[in-house]
Amino acid sequence: MATATTPAPALLATRFIVSSSALLARVQDAAQFVTGNPVVPILENLLFDVADGQLTLTGSDLESTFITAPLAVEASSSAPMRMAIPARILLDTLKGLPDQPVTLELNAENYHVTLHSANGRYKLAGENPADFPKPSAMHTGKTSELPAAALLLALRHTLPFVSGDELRPAMCGVLFQLEMERLTCVATDGHRLVRHRALGLQLDGAFTFIVPKKPLQYLVKLVGNTTTLRMRHHVAAVRFELERGTLHTRLIDERYPDYENVIPISSENHLLIDRAQLLGAAKRIGIYANKSTHQTRLALAPAELQVSAEDLDFSNEASEKLPCQYEGADMEIGFNGRFLIEMLSLLDSAEVQLAMTTPNRAALLTPVPALDDVDLLMLVMPVMLNNYR
Repeated sequence: MATATTPAPALLATRFIVSSSALLARVQDAAQFVTGNPVVPILENLLFDVADGQLTLTGSDLESTFITAPLAVEASSSAPMRMAIPARILLDTLKGLPDQPVTLELNAENYHVTLHSANGRYKLAGENPADFPKPSAMHTGKTSELPAAALLLALRHTLPFVSGDELRPAMCGVLFQLEMERLTCVATDGHRLVRHRALGLQLDGAFTFIVPKKPLQYLVKLVGNTTTLRMRHHVAAVRFELERGTLHTRLIDERYPDYENVIPISSENHLLIDRAQLLGAAKRIGIYANKSTHQTRLALAPAELQVSAEDLDFSNEASEKLPCQYEGADMEIGFNGRFLIEMLSLLDSAEVQLAMTTPNRAALLTPVPALDDVDLLMLVMPVMLNNYR
């Protein structure tokens, strides 16, 4: 008579071994996407996926998801394993460990995870990894490759001017306009507008979308040593593929304002001035400006610019005269001094040109000389001058 075979017990514990320093680097990247008190509690965790001797980590805040590049590990089983591990306590634990091999063991029955180091044992209460949301697969869409440095420069010039007004959601992100040979990035807060065009590119097709500010701030931190990144755009999402992993983010489903209509076609008055001198004067004069309006007055005349401000509430005032080249009618125009300082601080050029039409219309600030393979335009709206003179 054949003997009945006892079925093998279910595998309740799986483990893998990995370098603590390599794991820490991956956890630091993914943990950026873990926010305090998330809407979905599972998002306090990082999702660990081990398959074929490779580990990937996923962190998400629902709007954006980051999946790290694969990391080689020594697994106890060839079967795939998944863990949802609390991000903050794991991150703090790894920061305190010297570089050494560590073992992570998962109890599949209660989702507890135990980390074994050379001299310690640390038990963490994980959660069911099946509850962790994953970004939707992008089976269709358009893909473009572009130099990481070109995108970083565009984001450096545009991110500071993204609006925080949630009543105008389209302006809470950066507009991407991809054409065959250039990438245009635009941001505005209603008072300032920046249009950065990266030229001389080879892109696949032409399309437009709006990326929220927060994931782009993540992207800037994650580029690292990436020289060329791949961008895959879908109707509702975009994916950036980097050396350190892949960033998925939802897009803003709104129509961006027609920014071209607010850019003056021509200007009769042109100021050419040393950027560092104007920036320094704006900072010093700004100390004496009204703390609510930050109003700074520019009085323009041939070969001389006078920068001044006054706070009538405290009887404070200051003025400076700077050498310049000016073509146009004598005029006075006012700006928010903080806006000028922020815009001038983002530029590296030796000089800047300020093009104006009238004291109540937008002015255009551009670097001189222009950046290589970049067409950069900064627009700033003037403010009404106090008639204290």
